[in-house]
Amino acid sequence: MSESDAPVSDAQEMKDRGAFTRYRVMAFVTGGMLLLLCLEMLLKYVVQVNGSGEPVLGSWIAFVHGWIYVVYAVTVFDLWSRMRWSFGRIVVLIAGGVIPVLSFVMEQKAQGWTETTLAARRGEAATER
Repeated sequence: MSESDAPVSDAQEMKDRGAFTRYRVMAFVTGGMLLLLCLEMLLKYVVQVNGSGEPVLGSWIAFVHGWIYVVYAVTVFDLWSRMRWSFGRIVVLIAGGVIPVLSFVMEQKAQGWTETTLAARRGEAATER
């Protein structure tokens, strides 16, 4: 590799790490909103706090979670396409936004996958988490 190739490689790695950082932020935000949505559904339908089926915490929660999930899906696709991972990985990452707590678990897995992928691109040996 020539010296002129190194900055491009470093720049590409910085972009890839940026994609992971965006995904990580959205994984926590989406996971938090999904837990809030689950609490709303629990209070509304199971506990039946107000007895009328009306929203307990607010009708805005489902709406906001829906749009946050769209942004989450875009960050998942961006990370997945940059890392050139298998189709199975995008499926489990996307599922993280709709299955409670899974986004937190997948964030940790994605961190390991990202480090392994970037290390492999640099030619280093890395162990996958």
